[in-house]
Amino acid sequence: MRLPLVLGLTDGLLNALTLAGSALLGSSVRPALTLGARVGTAALVTTAFTVFVADYAERRAHLVHASKELNLTESGRLAAGRLGRRALTASFASMAVACAASFLGAALPLFAGVVLPGPVWIVPALAVAALAGLGGVLARVIGGRVGRWTLTMAVGGFCVLLIGVRLDIA
Repeated sequence: MRLPLVLGLTDGLLNALTLAGSALLGSSVRPALTLGARVGTAALVTTAFTVFVADYAERRAHLVHASKELNLTESGRLAAGRLGRRALTASFASMAVACAASFLGAALPLFAGVVLPGPVWIVPALAVAALAGLGGVLARVIGGRVGRWTLTMAVGGFCVLLIGVRLDIA
């Protein structure tokens, strides 16, 4: 479940920066709880569709490939049976993890902006810091360079924030 978790968290944080960046940096007004809920819901919905379709397609493709490798008479026979149903169930599980992570990644920085004192720009700073922290954790898990991953994720988040400000969506 590492892939849906990382994908969901990253997607959620990037959605927060894209969709709410302009509203946060272009205003001195604190974000409302509804902004976090709306952005989190948008992230959740797009993640649900994307992750389920991609995960299920990948699992089914493996089953179809296995059918061919086993020289079964019908292509896709494995995908049509019990293994196909297990692939569907596993894809729903991946989707659920990604959705929860995406919602939390998008909504938590915005919710924090409601309760934390200080300037409004603290919210995008928290989201970029969360991306940097995620990069550091990923680097440790995969044996990468912590500094490089942390910096790359932070720079990526900052670039997405600039795009969000330019798009001025929320």
